[in-house]
Amino acid sequence: MNTRILLLVFLFFALVRQEVYSQFGFSHEIGVITGPVVFYSDFGVRNDFETNIGNVGFGVGIVHYLNFSYRADCNCYTKDTYFNDHFKVRSEIDYHKTNFEHLGKWVDPDRVSITADQLRAMKGSSTVFDIGAQLEFFPLSIRDFAAGSYKIAPFGSFGVHWVSFDPEVYSDLGALNTPITTPIKYYNAFQQEGDSTWSIVMSTGIRYKLGPLSDLMLDARWQYYFSNWVDGLNPQEEFNEQSLGEGNGVPVPENKANDWIFWLNVGYIYYLD
Repeated sequence: MNTRILLLVFLFFALVRQEVYSQFGFSHEIGVITGPVVFYSDFGVRNDFETNIGNVGFGVGIVHYLNFSYRADCNCYTKDTYFNDHFKVRSEIDYHKTNFEHLGKWVDPDRVSITADQLRAMKGSSTVFDIGAQLEFFPLSIRDFAAGSYKIAPFGSFGVHWVSFDPEVYSDLGALNTPITTPIKYYNAFQQEGDSTWSIVMSTGIRYKLGPLSDLMLDARWQYYFSNWVDGLNPQEEFNEQSLGEGNGVPVPENKANDWIFWLNVGYIYYLD
């Protein structure tokens, strides 16, 4: 998996480098983004505030934009069309890591059951790398913003990212899948090996004009994975039934969706003139 990631990073930068030095009738922007990642996983309690603010990681990314409103080869504006003046293509590579633990009412200090102790002892983490592209829409004129007609430009985007993830799940009480360490519903619900999947990315944000060739960006992203194993934990009735016997599986009604994240990031964008 590491070789595959390195190859994709190399291809990403090779593509950007080729685009920067080519003359296809558009210009380029590059930047960096960083910020906290709220990971909505199978650790903790669904829709629980303590869980949501507790299982928070941190991410960084490198972004590249195709700007269709301006031609880098002639230092001039392109043909004035709606698409050229309101859309950009954003490609990026991202990395983030989150540590997990069970939070919420089932592990409150007043809970003194064996299950509560097992949940408190269960920990995990996930390291995530993804690469992909988004189509970004600016309702205001990109040309006017670049010319300094206004300082703030809102935007929204939609895209698809390929995701590589490497989870780890463990218990402070010992090996998992034993009566000492693991609640019944979590039997056979762990994945320790890395894997890959696809994801849908949607975001909304603003750009603030710092100077003729630089912007500050604030971006709020929702990213939904096409896998429920990104956090390494995926409790399902058919899994624990393998240990308890056919017809004895424990329902897991709270596990209703795949893993997803909310990433609030700030970025610095530089225009390649």
